Order: sequence, then C-alpha cells, then structure tokens
Amino acid sequence: MKKMITSLFALLGLVACGHQGFENADVNAFVECLKNPDVVLLDVRTAAEFDEGHIANALNIDVKADDFVEKIKSILPEEKTIAVYCRGGKRSADAAGMLVKEGFKVVNLLGGITTWKDAGMPIEVTEPEDTYEVDSFVTKSGKEVKFHALVHASIRIEYDGKEIMVDPVTKLGEKTIDYTEMPKADYLLVTHEHFDHFDTTAIKLLTGDNTQLVTNQRCADMLGHGTVMANGDVLQLADDITLEAVPAYNTTEGHQQFHPKGRDNGFILTLDGLRIYIAGDTEDIPEMAEIKDIDVAFMPCNQPYTMTVEQLLNAARMVKPRVLFPYHYGQTDVSGIPSQLGADGVEVRIRHYE
Repeated sequence: MKKMITSLFALLGLVACGHQGFENADVNAFVECLKNPDVVLLDVRTAAEFDEGHIANALNIDVKADDFVEKIKSILPEEKTIAVYCRGGKRSADAAGMLVKEGFKVVNLLGGITTWKDAGMPIEVTEPEDTYEVDSFVTKSGKEVKFHALVHASIRIEYDGKEIMVDPVTKLGEKTIDYTEMPKADYLLVTHEHFDHFDTTAIKLLTGDNTQLVTNQRCADMLGHGTVMANGDVLQLADDITLEAVPAYNTTEGHQQFHPKGRDNGFILTLDGLRIYIAGDTEDIPEMAEIKDIDVAFMPCNQPYTMTVEQLLNAARMVKPRVLFPYHYGQTDVSGIPSQLGADGVEVRIRHYE
C-alpha cells in the first residue's frame, strides 16, 4: 500500500513528506493545485523580492517576520490549503513546516519561483508607485504630456514615449532623487551651471546612447559636450518638438552677479502645440512681455537668486500662462499666489518644488 501511495504521488508530481506533514510539488503539479479555488497561494519572500516578480494572485508574507504564523492565522481559516513558494524552496519548506503545525494543509513548490520561471511560467511585476506629484495635459492632437515634480527645479516630462529631463539633480538638502529607477532621457535640458540645476552625476545616470543634452555654453564647456543654445536660438528636436532659448537673468541691484544677463537660458518647449515655459533662474525681466501663448509655465520664486512673490505675480501677468507652477521656491511662502492670480485667469498649482 505504501508503495502504491508513493507511486501515485510521483505520478502527480507530488512528493509526500510524511515526517513533516506537507507535500512537495513540481511545477506541473503546483499548477494543478492552484486550479482548486480552495487553495491560497502564498509567497514567503521579502516584499522587495515579491515586487521584482511573483506568481499571479499570490499573497505575500515574509516567513522571516516575527509574526509570520500569527498573520497567517489571522487571515486564513484552517480548512484552506496553502500553496507556498519562495526563491529556491528552502524558506517555503520552513514555512510549510510551521503552518502544518498550526493545522494547515500545505503544498510546497520544489525549487521555488526559480524553477517556475525556468519552466517558462508567467510572473507578475509590481510597478513602483510614482512618489512624485504628476500633472497631466493634452496636446492639440490628443497626446498626453505628464509633468513629474521631482524637486526644486528638476522636472521630468513624459511625452509620446519620450523622456525629457530638466535640470536634474541627485540630492538637494535632505531629498535624494533616484534616477536609476527612471528611464534614460531622450532630451536633457540644463539651464545653467549652479549646483541645484547642473549635476554631473544625474546627467551621467540619465544619459543613454540616444540622449541629446542641450545647455548653455558654460555647462557645455564644463562637460566637454552638449548642444549649445544661446538666448534667442531655436532648435527643432523632432518633427513635433521645438525648443527655444530665452533670457534668464537678475535685475535687482546687488543680485546681478548670481545670473548675469546673456549667460543662462530659460526654455520654451513646444510639444505638439503645447507651449511650456521653463523660466530658469530669473527675475521678472522685460523680455517676458514678448512670451506669448503659454499653456504651462514654471517660474522661480526665491530671493536673492530669483523672484520675490511680487515679482512672480508681475511675471505671471506678463506671460499669462494657462497654468502656472511656482518652482525653485525654497522656503518662500507661495501659498497665497493662487488667490492673487485668480482674477487674472491664471490657474496656479503648488507642487513640491521647494
């Protein structure tokens, strides 16, 4: 009789572990087991491992957690059969042993998710949550443009499968941006050389084989490469992407040394007709009166380097963007700007651009 039972288990791909009280299953037998609606699939790896790839519909509870058994008992009735797996089979076997002692019926995947993947079986990956605020706009032909508020003056723009990065920095104050989690940039725009806009580490992390870096002469000289734009230059990046370099400088007495006239750039980026003004580090200069038909504007607000709140209000009234994002504002209180521009028909959105 014992031989007959053993033969039956072998035929089904199951190996009885009588002394432990649970069954080991190969991939095929595990698949059959999961077809039973009374079976609960349990992944006992860490949350990070689970996010990298797991079997569909799996519950994730780390077997190394001190309250592993208590968590299982709190959510699953004893009549449920638990199909358990880990990376290679050892942790899941340990978990199976614990669960059997609590009265559960358990099937353990031999070789873990490694053998599952080797057999060509599908896995799911947990998409990382975007921890940055995202604003979405639509171009004239219906294409979506997403703006991710990274930090200060660093903006990630997604458009029609393209990645556009503006003034990326890896660290500012206590905030760190992990660019290894983001795609390589198709276009990388740098307004000027100051550390909170020009970061060689971020540039290297975002540069791929097809990345086009666009900046001013000073930054290009320091990097040894890059497409140089001066105030007034226009560059056709693609059939539906145009970039204009516009002035960005200080005018207040005693502040001109921070951003002298003619050295740095602001940018007007046009994506399929959607016009985006990225002001860079500037005050409310008279050239802003010539900037027209802006859908989305990013304007800085922190003296002595850029604008006061009053200057920002004046700049917004000159440019008249449909939507304004105050950025580069540090510790400046910008909370009153939306109400002050309400009568001017400018929608103001405050995001984490400290």
